[in-house]
Amino acid sequence: MEQSAPVDIPDELAYDIEILYSDSGTIRLKLDAPEIARYASLEKPYTEYPKGLEVEFYNSLGEVTTQLSAEYAIQYQDRGITDAQRNVIVVNEDGEKLQTEHLTWDETNEKIYTDEFVRITTATEQLTGYGLESNQTFTRYTIKKPAGVIALEEDEGSN
Repeated sequence: MEQSAPVDIPDELAYDIEILYSDSGTIRLKLDAPEIARYASLEKPYTEYPKGLEVEFYNSLGEVTTQLSAEYAIQYQDRGITDAQRNVIVVNEDGEKLQTEHLTWDETNEKIYTDEFVRITTATEQLTGYGLESNQTFTRYTIKKPAGVIALEEDEGSN
């Protein structure tokens, strides 16, 4: 008789959750998810969001600065890393939108990054490429390998 591989069973299951994270009494982010599964008793504990999540980041005035959503995510508590996957969308306070299929959020260093294809839509252009590094509020970012047409503005002082 064949033995099947062990299956991790969650220590906690919750549905339709809203989690608020605060620092010194100020809400820093709000996380909403239809389902959450915590695996806390494993050697490397993690939390899974099998039906996706939505996260709102707040500034010190309590205003939403950035929104992140994904159809699936897994958070590794021991490393302070969350991997968001499938239809990942990040929108910053200027309305700039990042779309990709995989994004890693380094909570400890407050950065987001990916090596996957990215599309960034701004008020005036659409940027594409492979790989991205950004602060977690998606206000300062670098596309590692830009692709497509990039519009350059002429310097008014040059002839």
